[in-house]
Amino acid sequence: MFAFDSNRYGPMVQRLTSDDRLCDLGPGSPQQAQRDILSQLDVDALFADCEIGDRDMARCCLAALWMRHDFLDESHTISQSVESASGSYWHGIMHRREADYSNAKYWFRRVGEHEIFPELCRAALELARKHSLNRNTQFLFEQTKWQPAAFVDLCQAVAGRRSEAECLAQEIAHAEWQLLFDCCYQRAVQD
Repeated sequence: MFAFDSNRYGPMVQRLTSDDRLCDLGPGSPQQAQRDILSQLDVDALFADCEIGDRDMARCCLAALWMRHDFLDESHTISQSVESASGSYWHGIMHRREADYSNAKYWFRRVGEHEIFPELCRAALELARKHSLNRNTQFLFEQTKWQPAAFVDLCQAVAGRRSEAECLAQEIAHAEWQLLFDCCYQRAVQD
């Protein structure tokens, strides 16, 4: 499974992702202690040690960091302005977290087949094997490719339930965030 190392992305990302907390499946509570750092961050500051090759992917990284700290409105503003599969992906995650599930599915349909799907499918299966199976999580053992709409349905079914299935969904969402952030970061710095 992909190993996220926050040190690979520079000091600002390391500072903003050093905790390994799992975000809520829902909106969460904005981490006000991080607002000042995030408010002063733009793509040039975030990628100060690198040359930016794709500014849209750099903006996706900003949207991701705002979302990581539960500032969904700020994340939304950025992601909806990026017209790419990855921009649509962050947009879909944001709507899934705000419990606007049908809108999340709309944005995931716009994503199409994203390059992180194969690794995310493998990660979800690996995580699911560590948990008890139930009717909401059965698809994770049966899918041969990642099904974002099925994951939206899982999140809707288990959000706020404080169950093992909710914990599993949070772990998968965390892996998804890490994989998508890495993908966007790598594309941002490619020439």
